Amino acid sequence: MSRTGRPRQFDEDRALEAAMVLFWENGYEATSLAQLRSSMGMSSASFYGAFKSKEGLFAAVVQRYVDSYGRATAPLADESLDPRDALEKTLRGSVTMQTDSSHPLGCLVGLGGIIDGPDAGRHSALAARRTLDRRNIAALVERAVDQGQLDPSIPIDATATLLHSFLLGLSPLARDGVPADELQASVSATMTFWDSMYPR
Repeated sequence: MSRTGRPRQFDEDRALEAAMVLFWENGYEATSLAQLRSSMGMSSASFYGAFKSKEGLFAAVVQRYVDSYGRATAPLADESLDPRDALEKTLRGSVTMQTDSSHPLGCLVGLGGIIDGPDAGRHSALAARRTLDRRNIAALVERAVDQGQLDPSIPIDATATLLHSFLLGLSPLARDGVPADELQASVSATMTFWDSMYPR
């Protein structure tokens, strides 16, 4: 009779949620393995058996974040939405999510790994996500140009980088405690800028 492996002695869903909150609040480098194991309720053996390393856990946390709180940027890739509506929905949804006091303020993708040391390898999942968002914004801008909503002379990639910079800039402002209504007002100003790019 073959033996089955021992069941994991922890709740993986709860453990990942706890780790996500720590990384989101403190950043990668400032979050210690001791803090992680304590918060996740895991022994050292269980931790390494499940995630192999701190970097392995971080990769799992980033995926969990993208599949949950990070869904605020999902409208960027929704081609059924009007391009302007998709951008505004993303920006307003991001403000709402990032200023929600029920979890750490700001965005894990926007804040995590930016200043955590020279080794960017461990943060490749974050960089990949930021690159995807920027590409989705570029595709959205291109659709708007093709549909006659934006002036065809505008530089698509530069415009996408400008809008993406605004999106990423929400994170430190939310972390600094800038009120949600002030950030929403800045979204309104950004949409006014978008409208100014319509053909005259």
